[in-house]
Amino acid sequence: MQCETHGTTPDLIRDFTEAALRDPERAALVHEGRVVTYRRLHELVNDLAGRLGARPGAVAVPAAHTPETVVALLGVLAAGGVYCPVDPAFPPARQKEMASAAECRAAIAFDAAPLPQLDLPVVQFDWEAGATAVDGCGREVRPEDAAYVLFTSGSTGRPKPVATPRRAISVSVRSLRDLFALTEEDRVLQFASLNWDTSLEEILPTLTAGATLVFDREAHSGSFPRFLRMVERERVSVLDLPTAFWHELVLHLAEEGTPLPDCVRLTVIGGEAVSPARLADWSRLDTGRIRLVNTYGCTETTLITHAVDLHGPGAPVPAWDGGTRAPIGRPLPHVVEEIGDEDELLIGGPALALGYPGLPGATEKAYACVGGERRFRTGDRVSRSPDGLLTHEGRIDDEIKIRGIRVDPAEVEAHLAGHPAVNAVAVTGATTVGRAALVAYVVPRPHAVTRDLDADLRSYLRERVPTHLVPSRITVVPQLVLTTSGKVDRKASHQRYATVNRSKETVDER
Repeated sequence: MQCETHGTTPDLIRDFTEAALRDPERAALVHEGRVVTYRRLHELVNDLAGRLGARPGAVAVPAAHTPETVVALLGVLAAGGVYCPVDPAFPPARQKEMASAAECRAAIAFDAAPLPQLDLPVVQFDWEAGATAVDGCGREVRPEDAAYVLFTSGSTGRPKPVATPRRAISVSVRSLRDLFALTEEDRVLQFASLNWDTSLEEILPTLTAGATLVFDREAHSGSFPRFLRMVERERVSVLDLPTAFWHELVLHLAEEGTPLPDCVRLTVIGGEAVSPARLADWSRLDTGRIRLVNTYGCTETTLITHAVDLHGPGAPVPAWDGGTRAPIGRPLPHVVEEIGDEDELLIGGPALALGYPGLPGATEKAYACVGGERRFRTGDRVSRSPDGLLTHEGRIDDEIKIRGIRVDPAEVEAHLAGHPAVNAVAVTGATTVGRAALVAYVVPRPHAVTRDLDADLRSYLRERVPTHLVPSRITVVPQLVLTTSGKVDRKASHQRYATVNRSKETVDER
């Protein structure tokens, strides 16, 4: 089934180059007090692109909170290649599966974040590299060529790659520069994991606007006082935070009576539903000068597709009462939206991903053609208010968000089912201490040793999957609840055994 595609768009590498040439001595990156100017960043990017060679294909890059990862990202794109971030903290087997699924031809290495042996040619990052004549703008690339491959959760138990074209990331980055109203004076904190596309909405709009990207270990210290001191010390003006982290930050500010530093002008949140109680707390704080922007998007639709100002200058609602749900917003200018069957949100426009490489069936299922145009089936139910704002109303499938990351329970089930002691398994989501968490119910095989089986299964998973795919609780049960057609009923199984677990926890506390 063929659908029309959209015309060409300027490439983001050209936008970055223009920003670098506009003010080459301006700080592009700041890391633990070390400044990398736009001139130096441009030199490093071009040097790396030259050593990769023209159109190097997919390149595995260690995903770490360091300037090296940013140079590698831009260098791969400048060479006409495909950026594939791989977290060094992931189990080695998972890293190899990711590199294989993305069809990586090479890997970039740097001392701060080594990758295991991926059986790939290695290009060593070099801070001492000099300027070269290579210019990424001259690469022969097409708007439909893949720019990067990220991974989302799938039902097979293997990493599910999503390939995003240069056209999509270029048009999305331009929209986000406008949404965030970025200027060269802004200093944007790099906070999100480099595994996920949220990091790209921090990095790419910043470096194509001529602004400064700030790295600092205190962002991940786990201490809000240290986090706030760092924001003030580094004069951070833009924060892009997972909603769950923002919830905890707001609670800290409200309980301590501490204001956000005066340098912050914009706070962007996204990844899961906004707590009405925390939104009410925020509106009662001294935050009227700060734009609070709620966002929505999917990996398959490239960064943010919907946004709305919830509070601050120009926001339609001056205060929140703690009982009103926050909307996910209106579509950005480049986005086409429709509400389909079962009130499912469908997304079209030039920012759609190419699909899932090597998985034609999954691609066909996820994308539809509507009137000759491609649409991504988000799986999210929405409602539309008279003024056009969308509000999230739940999922039409079993996918859940864990720390803002989409998780298909079937992926975790596939791994658990591979353990020799497991006969059947059901994985679903639950709310624990106000947070979404994975819980698993396991039926052991006959004669299997069940003592400490939950701990054994957790260790088994940690050797194979990232931590967000490891359930917070694994319960051994005699049987699962089945539907009338004989399939495992995840929700009913959880309802049956969650009550028992809560009773045990109460007894333990006593």
